Amino acid sequence: MGVVGVGYLGSLHVKRLKEISEAHLVGIYDINRERAREVAYTFAVKDFPSLKSLLESVDAVVVAAPTTAHYEITREAIASGKHVFVEKPLTDSLETAAEIVKLARERGVKVQVGHIERFNPAFLSALPFIEGRVYFIESVRMNVYNPRGTDVDVILDLMIHDIDLTLALVGEEPRIVSAVGIPVITDEIDIANVRLEFPSGAAANLTASRVSLEKMRKFRVFVMDRYLSIDLYRKRVDMVQKEGGELIPYFPPVDTSKDAITLELEAFLRAILENGDVPVPAEDGLRNMRVASLIREEIYRRIRRVVDENSGT
Repeated sequence: MGVVGVGYLGSLHVKRLKEISEAHLVGIYDINRERAREVAYTFAVKDFPSLKSLLESVDAVVVAAPTTAHYEITREAIASGKHVFVEKPLTDSLETAAEIVKLARERGVKVQVGHIERFNPAFLSALPFIEGRVYFIESVRMNVYNPRGTDVDVILDLMIHDIDLTLALVGEEPRIVSAVGIPVITDEIDIANVRLEFPSGAAANLTASRVSLEKMRKFRVFVMDRYLSIDLYRKRVDMVQKEGGELIPYFPPVDTSKDAITLELEAFLRAILENGDVPVPAEDGLRNMRVASLIREEIYRRIRRVVDENSGT
């Protein structure tokens, strides 16, 4: 294994890969040479002078560079016949994401997208109780402002997590998208709210903000006779179930013995070693980006309409 991009998140991947017995971390590469040398020294791994030299020495890579660099790095890795774990979102545009899916199929390599909340211990604890048809989902994801990640808007930065969980649970893409959002601190959309309506009748209301004073990651799911509140940040699940005309509270235990990064990397490695399917394939990343693109289009359509109305008064 190799890691490309060793900023905050990339360095976490380096640390976890050093701890996973199935992986041999050959080395790292980062365009920021000073940062690369620092991480290489800290974790006692080789610092490769170029992406090409790293790819020549590994079977698979983790791509944890900024989103705007995902496409070029992932494309080069696939062209070299390497399996790729690429952090979310898959790329920064729908067109390049579709090309990655196409290239991976042609080359026969595995591409897993780092939608980490699929491996959140709280979500994994709740999953066995989300049975049958999902009727309604509500999520609120708020972050304190951090310049890291602001190369994209809040939809691709934060909301994409809840888009992924929603589509994975509902099992279809929405037929109606209603969304509002505004830039606050950056030039991109910093806070957004969206309502998704699905062909099955399910609906979801998702809110994401990166200008909050506190962190919050709450995901609520309503199914027949059951409601689950999943606190993805505090790793807690609260459930209420209808039994014999009564509402009974239940608190499923959450196994926090392994963190989500370790779990997703182990799943990626198993898929390679056993020649199985990755749990979050590039196709899922593309699907998530299609919905994210619809949300962005709807928000900017509303913004343009407001601007036009105000300029005409």
